[in-house]
Amino acid sequence: MFVMFRVMLNSLMAAGLAVSAAHAHAAPRYDLLVGTYTSGSSEGIYRYRFDSATGQISAKPVQVLAAQNPSWLALNKKQTLLFAVNENGPGQKDTVGKVSSYSIADDNTLSLINQQPTQGDEPTHVSLSTDGDFIFVSNYAVSPQGNASLAVLAVDDSGRLGEVEQQFKHSASHVDPERQVSSHVHSVVSSPNRSHYVYASDLGADRIFIYQFTPSNAHYPLNPAAPSSVILPPGSGPRHLLFNKSGKQAYLVLEMSAQVAVLDYRAGNLIRKQLLNLSDNPGPTQGAGGGLHLSPDGRFLYVSNRGKVNQIVVYAVNPEDGTLKAIQHRGVDGDHPREFALDPTGGYLLVANQKSNAIVVMQRDPKTGLIGRTVQTFSQDAPSDLKFLSRRPEG
Repeated sequence: MFVMFRVMLNSLMAAGLAVSAAHAHAAPRYDLLVGTYTSGSSEGIYRYRFDSATGQISAKPVQVLAAQNPSWLALNKKQTLLFAVNENGPGQKDTVGKVSSYSIADDNTLSLINQQPTQGDEPTHVSLSTDGDFIFVSNYAVSPQGNASLAVLAVDDSGRLGEVEQQFKHSASHVDPERQVSSHVHSVVSSPNRSHYVYASDLGADRIFIYQFTPSNAHYPLNPAAPSSVILPPGSGPRHLLFNKSGKQAYLVLEMSAQVAVLDYRAGNLIRKQLLNLSDNPGPTQGAGGGLHLSPDGRFLYVSNRGKVNQIVVYAVNPEDGTLKAIQHRGVDGDHPREFALDPTGGYLLVANQKSNAIVVMQRDPKTGLIGRTVQTFSQDAPSDLKFLSRRPEG
């Protein structure tokens, strides 16, 4: 009897191990792309495996692409192309601001297609037009004497970038005597639903500049709209803009005032309806707004706040009018959360802590939106942007 019991127990244990092994093999894994600053030990763009069952980033990258300061990454809708700014400028190893295009193979391997100068200094952001035929580059230009602008480049069917087709320059607000002496274009995004508007958030101007997008005009696709801009509070320093899925509202991070604004979208214009402090203890040195992302279901908005605060702020989104209510201020377990991302399952939030040289992985409850415990602190020098590939890798 005892021998029979042992045999049955061993059989069950073996079956259990087999099931566990099968489960581990079937665990959803994704590729994570990491953009970095390369003045230290980082070499460029890193591709890691991310296990969404455990929240762990692979110990070693599966691919490293050598590049100078690929600080912001953008994918096309099919995820067959990757675009990266090269945030170069005066005083750096490469003094010329550039943007690079990469192909993405079926196995997620990235290969450089080509690279073009952006005709400006320290480009910080790149995005694609709604039709995918153009990219919009934000030449931030750190120095007041730098070349800040919105640059437009064409993209052919193979992903190859043409030269700069158009450039637009803005006037500064001069409110802040150090940071707003000149224009600083921080991001450019397109309106949803192919309604053909493009919005440039200019930190140095305290405005969002609005452009009409005419894709049929290949050499002059952008022209100032009417109205031509959205005026924001003096000294607020707009950084990143994000539309919700319905396209009825947009959310704006104001870096210098450490605030988030809710704006209604009306026939191309943006009307401010709510303005909230990111910090629960606001003050002139209490924060610096960074990135923002909506949850996949649109019920929660996440915003990073840097400076002395170093938090992710979680907001519940009112489904009726898009207004926000803060429900959590969660420390990032590091310094300077420049960007962050939700993994494809929505179960984890990953933070690129630029100055503490780490990517911090935190659990997230999709039902409540709240961020839970930290499950991994992954060493990475100067991470600046995180993008997931939805196509799951083999092996």
